Amino acid sequence: MKYHPIDKQLFIKNRNKFMAQMQPKSIAVFNSNDIYPVSADSTMPFNQHRDIFYLSGADQEETILLLFPDAMEEKHREILFVRETNEHIAIWEGAKLTKEQATQVSGIATVYWLSDFDKVFFDLMTEAETIYFNTNEHYRQAVETETREDRFIAKCKKEFPAHSWAKSNPILQNIRGVKEAEEIQLMQQACDITEKGFRRILGFTKPGVWEYEMEAEYLHEFIRNRSKGFAYTPIIASGNNANVLHYVENNQQVRDGDLILMDVGAEYANYSSDMTRTIPANGKFTSRQKEVYNTVLRVKNEATKMLVPGTIWAEYHKEVGKIMTSELLSLGLLDKADVQNEDKNWPAYKKYFMHGTSHHIGLDTHDYGELKTPMKANMVFTVEPGIYIPAEGFGIRIEDDVVIQENGVPFNLMRNIPVEVEEIEELMN
Repeated sequence: MKYHPIDKQLFIKNRNKFMAQMQPKSIAVFNSNDIYPVSADSTMPFNQHRDIFYLSGADQEETILLLFPDAMEEKHREILFVRETNEHIAIWEGAKLTKEQATQVSGIATVYWLSDFDKVFFDLMTEAETIYFNTNEHYRQAVETETREDRFIAKCKKEFPAHSWAKSNPILQNIRGVKEAEEIQLMQQACDITEKGFRRILGFTKPGVWEYEMEAEYLHEFIRNRSKGFAYTPIIASGNNANVLHYVENNQQVRDGDLILMDVGAEYANYSSDMTRTIPANGKFTSRQKEVYNTVLRVKNEATKMLVPGTIWAEYHKEVGKIMTSELLSLGLLDKADVQNEDKNWPAYKKYFMHGTSHHIGLDTHDYGELKTPMKANMVFTVEPGIYIPAEGFGIRIEDDVVIQENGVPFNLMRNIPVEVEEIEELMN
């Protein structure tokens, strides 16, 4: 791994939080992700399942975590199963975790080879009454591929039909949404790497460059700072491309007078950052571009102030919508009749700002976290309003990552990333 070692105490705390919410005499099992094929002998780069990483720190394929707080033998209350390494694997793929290294990473004393799983699992299931299955229930998930978890669940239901089943997801939604201090520090590192990439771009960008060249500049800076690369597929959208919300082709040449919307973020130690900045290709905003840009910035700043303990996510979005409506009226993009005659299910402001303002961020860019209960301290949210005007040939979005704090003053993990018009213009020139 490129990242520095993470203190195992983080994973010990995370497991303790999870096990505290398990039913009596229950087992929870978490599987690593598969390595997915491309074709022939090609595969996609391995990317660890965030849940097993969150609970163990094990960043390796073919790994299983088993939690059984009520196991009769204390050594079986936490078990990590890892792939047995050998000289052949070490030569062709690189050494895998030894049992001792797996303990050092995770804080789990009992480590078995993966080949022992079926035997150990069967024995422990004779002591258990319930098994927790780790299903993906994220509100934005749309998974069509059968996962390692899916295969494990099907096998369990067939072999242990008399056991009760429970879901790990509600527990994970509850605990993953509230970050530990160590997690916030890892996210800060991801944001700091993103800052370095953005500052590099400010000195690189000019009319005539290609969007993919800008993407390459970001990637260069991210990797040289111990990131695997982008936390998600980057958007480098010049001109009217910015009005396509998930534009990812990044294959157009930047023209003089264009604005360039860049939705990019570095990952670090599997933790995400998520930044959007919009800059002028030639280093100077026009008066109209500046007017709309500062409007978006005002909305972002006002929305950020509302990210405090007790805020309800759905109500928050309604309040941001009211602020945006007022600003769009000031810009002349809406008039009073538009607002008076609006469809309450699709308010008038949605013509120019059609997406949400905030989502949880952490190990996943759209992270696990409760959305129907009041916000809590140490939750981390994006703040990303935008105004998109195809008729004028540009779209503007500005996005930061913000930590909710007990004292009610949100902490911006991207506070050092240039965002004011004057600072961006000065750095570009």
